[in-house]
Amino acid sequence: MANDFPFFKKQSNNWVYTLLLLPLWLVLYLNLQIIADFLIDDLLQLQNGNHLTEALRFFIFETPKVLLLLILIIFLVGIIRSYFTPEKTRKILGNKSLFTGNILASLLGIVTPFCSCSAIPLFLGFVEAGIPLGVTFSFLIAAPMINEVALVLLIGLFGWKVAIIYIGTGLLIAIFAGWILGKLKLERYVADWVYKVQIGQSEEEEKLKFSERIGGGYAAVKEIVGKIWIYILIGIAVGAGAHGYVPEDYLGTLLGRGNWYGVPLAILIGIPMYSNAAGIIPIVSVLIEKGVSLGTALAFMMSVIALSLPEVIILKKVLKWPLIAFFIGIVTSGILVVGFLFNVIM
Repeated sequence: MANDFPFFKKQSNNWVYTLLLLPLWLVLYLNLQIIADFLIDDLLQLQNGNHLTEALRFFIFETPKVLLLLILIIFLVGIIRSYFTPEKTRKILGNKSLFTGNILASLLGIVTPFCSCSAIPLFLGFVEAGIPLGVTFSFLIAAPMINEVALVLLIGLFGWKVAIIYIGTGLLIAIFAGWILGKLKLERYVADWVYKVQIGQSEEEEKLKFSERIGGGYAAVKEIVGKIWIYILIGIAVGAGAHGYVPEDYLGTLLGRGNWYGVPLAILIGIPMYSNAAGIIPIVSVLIEKGVSLGTALAFMMSVIALSLPEVIILKKVLKWPLIAFFIGIVTSGILVVGFLFNVIM
C-alpha cells in the first residue's frame, strides 16, 4: 500500500508539513469574510446590493471556504482510510447476518473511496467474497451519497444540523434499501457472468507508521481535490448566479412547502442530471435560500447523487433491468419519504 502513495516516501517531513499548514489553514478560514469584503468593497469598489456584486461576493466567499473545509476533512479521512483497504472491507462484511451487514456496509461506505467508475470492480469483489447482494447494495448506495465531500459542503453551507439530518437519512435509505433488496432474493437478476469471475486476493497488508498514514492523507487531498475542484467551482458559480439573479419567490413558489408535487418533481429533475456532491450541494444551498423547502432540496440532492443515469448505465453491465428497476424504485421511495417527512417537521 505504501508504494501507491508518493507522499509515503517523504514520511520524515509529514509531521513538519502538518504543523506548519494547520495554523495557516486556521488563519485563512477565520478571515474569509474579511478577505471577501475587502476584495468586493475596497479593491474592486463594487456597488453594494446589485445582482453582480452579490453574486461575486457569494462566489469569492464560498469557494475558498468550501475548498479549505474539503482539504482538512479529506486529509483526516485519508488517514482513516489507510486502515480500510478493499480487502479488509470485504473481510469485515463477510459472514454477517443481513441486517447487521447492511448497517456495517452503509457505515463503511462513508469512509471508503468510491465513484461510479469503481462500481463494477467493487460489485465483483463483494460478490466473489460471498457478501450478500443486499449488503452490497447498502454499500453502493451509501458510498457516493454519504462521504466526506458531502459532509464538508453541508457543514460549510448549511451548518451541522442539516448535515446530520442528511447523513442520518442517507444512512437509513442505504440500510433499508439494501435490506429490502436482500429480502427479495434478486440474485437471478445479476448478470450471469458475474458469478463466474474470480477476483484475486490481495497480499497481506503492510504495517504503516502513523507518519506514513499522514502521507496517505496528503495523497488523498491531492487525488480527490484534483478530481473534483472543477465541479466545486461550477456548482458554486451556478449557485452564485442564482443567489444574485433568481427572484426570491420564484423557486419557492414552484418547489415550496405548500406544493405536494414539489418532492416528486425535484426527484424527476434530479435523476437525469449527472453530478457529485461537490457540484450539486452549492446549488442546493441557493435553492433553500430562494424558498425551496428543506425536504424538497434534500430529495433533489439525493436523487442527483444516488440515482444518476450514468451510474445506472454503468451498473447495467453487471445487473439485469428488473434488478435495476427494483433498485431505483426502492431508493426513490426512501427519498420520497425523506422529502415529505422533513417538509412536515422542519
